[in-house]
Amino acid sequence: MTDTMKKTAIVVGATGGIGRAVALRLAKDGFAITAGYGGNAVQGNEIVAAIKSAGGTAIAVRADVTNALEAEQLFITTLNTFGRLDVVIHTAGIMPMSKIADGDLEIFDKVIATNLRGTFIVLSQAAKHVSEGGRIVAFSSSVLAKSFPGYGPYCASKGGVEALVHVLANELRGRNITVNAVAPGPTATELFLKGKSEQFIEQLAKMAPIERLGTPEDICNAVSFLAGPDGGWVNAQVVRVNGGFA
Repeated sequence: MTDTMKKTAIVVGATGGIGRAVALRLAKDGFAITAGYGGNAVQGNEIVAAIKSAGGTAIAVRADVTNALEAEQLFITTLNTFGRLDVVIHTAGIMPMSKIADGDLEIFDKVIATNLRGTFIVLSQAAKHVSEGGRIVAFSSSVLAKSFPGYGPYCASKGGVEALVHVLANELRGRNITVNAVAPGPTATELFLKGKSEQFIEQLAKMAPIERLGTPEDICNAVSFLAGPDGGWVNAQVVRVNGGFA
């Protein structure tokens, strides 16, 4: 491996609205991309084709983040293919609504397994395999500051993600690896829009002083900064990209 080799980034959840934007942006920034996806091979191949058509380098690897062996294989395949790993961006997550009083443990367990346990698994692999001087970015949410009804399981999972980020940053002392989280505000993706009324979406959009929903591009701009040369002194932080939502 030489210093002239192209840097490599894994984007977990690369077929989602934000994940796809992140993968495209980091490819534009010059990274070879491993697009990790949970189940839709067609979408995985599509993001790879989009990156290659723009002159970039990419592969797609299926990896369910709740499965530790599949997550490990995602990292091994990346290293076997590209020879190095510089950046890991973990965007995968789910957001079903459930009020605490309903006591729906099935939903709660599923959210925790995907959003929190899945993040723990990905961060563990990243800590083992990211090169010195690399970057790790997980995803939280600005909804933590609002505590809306129905968001109990989701907020619990994302609060845990933020805790993991702070701890891992300390655990990686001496390797010059930054560990941060991005916490988007309301962003116009399928994950956010699903199951919400037009009225509620409009209310959320107006909460920020900017008075609009975010776009995946708004979020990937922040990720690009954290993963790039200008983000090296930002560490153990939660960057709330939300237009002033919270």
